[in-house]
Amino acid sequence: MPQNYSYNPDAGERILFIIDLSNSMNETLERDSKYNLMIKTMKEILPKINPQAQIGLRIYGHRMGFTPIEACRATTLTVPITSNNAENIEHSLSKHKPRGMTPITFSLKQAIRYDFAGFEGKKHIILLTDGGENCDESPCKFVMELIKIRRDIQIDVIAFNIKDREDLEQLQCTALVTSGKFYNAQTSAQLYNGFNKSIDMLKNVEAKIILPDMK
Repeated sequence: MPQNYSYNPDAGERILFIIDLSNSMNETLERDSKYNLMIKTMKEILPKINPQAQIGLRIYGHRMGFTPIEACRATTLTVPITSNNAENIEHSLSKHKPRGMTPITFSLKQAIRYDFAGFEGKKHIILLTDGGENCDESPCKFVMELIKIRRDIQIDVIAFNIKDREDLEQLQCTALVTSGKFYNAQTSAQLYNGFNKSIDMLKNVEAKIILPDMK
């Protein structure tokens, strides 16, 4: 974990989606796979993002590996953070299928160390997972150490169809410790709601001035 970093709140914000493609995303929910529900949701959400917003995509669990160690390092930045990136993200998600494990903590470490390199503004991560960490690490413990030296990271977590209480507590901690938002999405509608609220500041919004009635 880097000990020195520069944070300039006036530098703006960059957003990284970190999406779970572990094997459990193949499970059925609402007569479809959780993977397909995620794809459909992202196809609705991405066009709402302002094209000038700086966004990117990292995925994990998209490959198995020959050993558990390799499987727990299966995380890739498939779409580097830049503007006009919605179509690139949608295309990348459709190319990969759920296969492996759930290396949440390692994915967060890689994202913070590499994906935002050279950027001094706010780093905003939107993490979707349908399960807890299963690679012998703790995202909660990681961020608790991280905030001791970093104040530029916000992690929103969307827990998708997770029932395990301990997993939910770990993920809620990961969000709240970084002043992020936590969404417990048990349905596809709640999944959409979580993404929609997380990107709220990135939408195209038409400002309207309503003058008071002077009568």
